[in-house]
Formats: sequence, C-alpha cells, structure tokens
Amino acid sequence: MILNISFFGIFPHSSTPILHPVNQEFKKHSQVATSVYQEPSFGQFFETHKILTIYYHSLSLYIKHSVCFLIIIIIIIIISIAIMLEAEKRFDPEEVIAEFEALTKDAKRVQVETLKKILEENSEAEYLKKWGLDGKTDPESYCSCVPLVTHKDLEPLIQQIADGSPHPILTVKPITTITLSSGTTQGKRKFVPFNDELTENTMQIYRTSYAFRNREFPIGNGKALSFIYGSKQFKTKGGLLAGTATTNVYRSEQFKKTMKDMQTPCCSPDEVIFGPDFQQSLYCHLLCGLIFRNEIQVISSTFAHSIVHSFRSFELVWEELCSDIKTGTLSARITDPTIRTAMAKMLKPDPELADKIHEKCSSLTNWYGLIEELFPNVKYIYGIMTGSMEPYLKKLRHYAGGIPLLSADYGSSEGWIGANVNPTRPPEMATFAVLPNIGYFEFIPLREIGSPESALVRVEPRPVGLTDVEVGEEYEVVVTSFAGLYRYRLGDVVKVVGFHNSTPELQFVCRRNLMPTINIDKNTEKDLQLSVEAAAKLLTAEKLEVVDFTSQVDLSSEPGHYVIFWEVSGDASDEILQDCCNCLDSTFVDAGYVSSRKVQAIGPLELKVLKKGSFQKILDHYVGLGSTLNQFKTPRCVGPVNQTVLNILCNNVVKSYISGAFG
Repeated sequence: MILNISFFGIFPHSSTPILHPVNQEFKKHSQVATSVYQEPSFGQFFETHKILTIYYHSLSLYIKHSVCFLIIIIIIIIISIAIMLEAEKRFDPEEVIAEFEALTKDAKRVQVETLKKILEENSEAEYLKKWGLDGKTDPESYCSCVPLVTHKDLEPLIQQIADGSPHPILTVKPITTITLSSGTTQGKRKFVPFNDELTENTMQIYRTSYAFRNREFPIGNGKALSFIYGSKQFKTKGGLLAGTATTNVYRSEQFKKTMKDMQTPCCSPDEVIFGPDFQQSLYCHLLCGLIFRNEIQVISSTFAHSIVHSFRSFELVWEELCSDIKTGTLSARITDPTIRTAMAKMLKPDPELADKIHEKCSSLTNWYGLIEELFPNVKYIYGIMTGSMEPYLKKLRHYAGGIPLLSADYGSSEGWIGANVNPTRPPEMATFAVLPNIGYFEFIPLREIGSPESALVRVEPRPVGLTDVEVGEEYEVVVTSFAGLYRYRLGDVVKVVGFHNSTPELQFVCRRNLMPTINIDKNTEKDLQLSVEAAAKLLTAEKLEVVDFTSQVDLSSEPGHYVIFWEVSGDASDEILQDCCNCLDSTFVDAGYVSSRKVQAIGPLELKVLKKGSFQKILDHYVGLGSTLNQFKTPRCVGPVNQTVLNILCNNVVKSYISGAFG
C-alpha cells in the first residue's frame, strides 16, 4: 500500500503552494513518513514518532481549526498503527524458536490446557456427551470416561458428517472439509475430519522446523523446487469439500504466506501444482526448476519417494526438457490448456541455458550427483525420509551427491505430532519433538512377555501422558485433536530417544500390525526393510539395484509363507537371484519366524521378480483413485482386501524363486 498525500491547495486561505520554511520541513517529513510505511522497521518506527511531532507543530501553525488537520492526523495515526502491525507480522525464526522453547519447558501444563480447550470447545458434541464427562476437562476424568478408538470405530460417525448431518456429532463447530488418506496402508481410503485448526497446526510445524533448519542451513531469498501436487477436490453427499490432506493445505492462503515468509516459494505456478494429470505436472515441475536453476535453494516433496521418482523421470526426458528451453516452446506432451498458458509466461528461448544443462547431464556417470550439478545453490533436500521412505535414501543420496538430506516432520492424515528440531542428524536417525499445544497425546507402552515358543503376546498397559514416557521404550501413539478425534489410535509405533526440555523426542519405528502373522511370527515393516537391504547388496556385483519392493503373506497353501515382490533395475542372473531369495529368508531375525521356519510351521519364502514399470502401474492405480504422487507410499504388505494391487503384482511376475535357507 502506498499513501500519496498532496499538501498543495488543501488550506482554506491559500490558492497557491505554501512556501514557508516550516511547510517545506513539513513536506520533507511527509515524504519520509510515506517511505517509512512502505518499508517498515523498528528503527524507522521510532523515527516516525519524531515525524509525528514535526507534523503536529507544522500543521498547527496553519490549520489549527481546520477539518483537514483532523483528517491528516487520523491518516498519520493509521500509518503508525500499520507500521507496528506490519513489523509484528514479519517472520522471525528466533522468535519461533523462543516460542517453541517456552512451550516445551512446561509441556505437562500445556497439555492440560490444550485438552481443556478441546473439551470446552466441543462440550456439546454428541460424541463427548455420550460418555458423560459432564463438563470435566481434566486428563484423569477424560481418560476414565472416553474409550480408546480406532478409525473403524469412528467411521460411521465421520460418514454421517460427510453426508451432511446438521448435528454436532464430533465437534460443535461444523466440519467443512474432509481429508482422504492415500489408502496404501489398509487398501482403502479413509475419511478424516479436517478444519482450520489443523491448517494452523500444519503452519506451526512448518515454521518450527524451518526455524531450526535455518540456523544450520540459512537460506536467502530464493525458490524451492517442490514436487507437490493437489488432487481434484470433490463434494461429499452432504456438500463438504473432500481431498487429500496435502491438497487441503496447499489450497490455503496460509500455506502460500508461510512459504513466502520462509523465503522458499514454489518455483512452479498453481496451474502446475493443481494440474489434472500428474505426469504433465511432474514434467513442468522439472522444467520450472531448470528455468530457475540458479535461484533454487531447496528441493522438497512430502515423501522421499516422490523426489526419487521425479529424478528417475528426469533421466528419461532430460533431452526433451533441454529442447523446450532452447526453443522456448513447450513439449507437445503437455496437453492441458491451463498448464500450457501458465508455462508460456515463463518459458522463453534460452539456448545458452539449454546447452549448459545438456553438457552437465552428458558428463555425469550413472547420474551420480545430478541434483548438485543441475542446481548449484541448493542448500538441502527435504521430505519425509523415515519409515517406509528409508529404502529410497540410497538412490536419493546417489542423485544428491554432496547435498545434505533433511528429514521432514512427523505426522499423518489425522494430524501432526512432532517437528524435526535436530536437522543435522541423518534421516535414519531423525527424531521429532512433540509440540504440546497442537493436540493431546497419550502413549500405549508396548512390551513383550513370554518366549516365542509360548505364544508371544503384547500386553497393553494403560496409556501414559506425554511427559510420562520413558527413554528407550516403544509406544503406540494416541491422539486427541481439534478436529474431533478423541483418544484415537494412530497405529504408529515410536521409540522415545530423549527429551527436548520436557517434551519427548520420538523416533518413528513402524506401522503396527502391518504384516499379518502366519504362526507366532511378529515381523514388522522394519524387519522387511532390513531383510531386503541385506539381500539387495548381492545385486551390486552385477551393478543392479532394487527399484522397489512389497510383500504378501500367502495362505493359499499349507503351511503359509512369505512372498517378496521385487522390481530390479536390470536383468540379474538366476544364481544371484536365488542367493537373494535365500538371504531374504535367513535375515528375518524375529524369533517366532525363525523357530516356525525350522519346524516348517511357516513355508519357504518365495521371491517373485517383476517386469520393469510394475510399481509405476501401482502408482497409476492409486492416482486414478484420487491420490497424489506426493502422498503415495508403496504398500509394504499387500493384503487380500487389496485385490487390484495383488492382480497387478501377480500379472507382472517374470521369475520366481523358492528359498532353501532352512533346508
């Protein structure tokens, strides 16, 4: 906003400009005041007080009794207030860190206050009234009255909300948006309530982790090459907007403002982010990144898989991208008119840039260091890199060269839990400090008793509060959110590795009960990952790698057995693949699995090798259901309810091997 004030001809007794020296001083300071408003700072704000004094004395000499005097004084006051408000709004990473430190120093009190706020705001919600809280908001009463639940328990209630029920079912304030999970974990997409509070929680997480990153990896004004995609939103039967969690966030003005404040606005226009075809959007993301290659300071996506997928795609289209830049003409593969119009505003002929990119790509060996060659000013690569994303880190490091990989924060479709405030740790060791004001958190201790032979079971003690967890122990996360989830079991297993002040730092371990059991085996997603990593090392002798993998528990014959599906980057010999199969079987170290294999209560593991592009077909399947590339996670164990994915896998098998590891 620019305020233009003319001081000629406004005084009632003068038809010509007033040339008195005091008036000249008045004019001089009016110009200063205008510039102060355009570029506010605290130093300039104090100067403004001096200016106000001069204004007052100068004007009083001429228009003591004039209405104009009052108008100008009001305008000056408005300017001063605007200066103060603008200064307050400016993003200060150190202030964000100070706020985080204050919250975490008294996490127990903050948790009590957060729960009280959630329960008071929703005291008239039908779900809470059902459990007889009667206005009580303390943690003890809440946990004794309200039961632990899973999504299955709340599904009918969420469906009523989606269908347009006018009643305050889960929250008093109406839910206006529904989040859709990817559906990759359980085989079907979940409806989850979403509201403005969750958007604000997201921005708080973003600001907090950015503030700590900026201490270690400071960035200036630049751009981010963000491989982000917004799915098409639709309306439920009750008229609520429904879309992926990332879509709901990316469409908010708060997201754009936060990214701008953090000096990392996306280099791609909205038309690319929200394009109807993710392949076209991906191509244009890459093209935008190359156009602004010297301004790119961060490369990011929601998940590491999306970044790896993007640069694997780059290997196939890089020459076409160079041609677009050289001629200033967008490839014919981009057919969406809105994307073409948006890209036409950015794409201009630049033969010099095209030749430079072509030269750099041609000089690379097996694409090692691709990212640091293409984007010389990138400070780090950022995305969720824990859990099911860890298998992609080797390939991502290959592309990154010497650029650091920084793991993003810990959350789910249901909401956020913690921020990465230790960004220098490698992704495999990433921890997440819980923000005590974004929800109320409980943790179910997980302890094993007995021996595998005596039917290993997990006892489930009473959940403990956020500040009562113990270092070294594993827990299942339970969350109470501002969007109507009460004592909701996320199904995530975390390990407490320390405390930041009085809030715990968590390490993500795995999804609970992801792999079904055959006998007394208790293998997890992490166990599967470690087994695949060990076996994949045998491929390096033939300069090959595992592109992606998943598994199935096959109970169609007795005894049941594990099936591992691999897509390999090239043709491996039968001898090597048989060794890989044996290695997969023998490196599952769970005592229940090993003992069951020895007595043949579990059959020999089977390795099935897939055609190239098989996992792309699985990705296409989920995108076709309304998911987005940046939301996609390869399902690590495909159950019988996920028949379409099983069909894709089984129809693309080219080789099969049976383990001989246990004789």
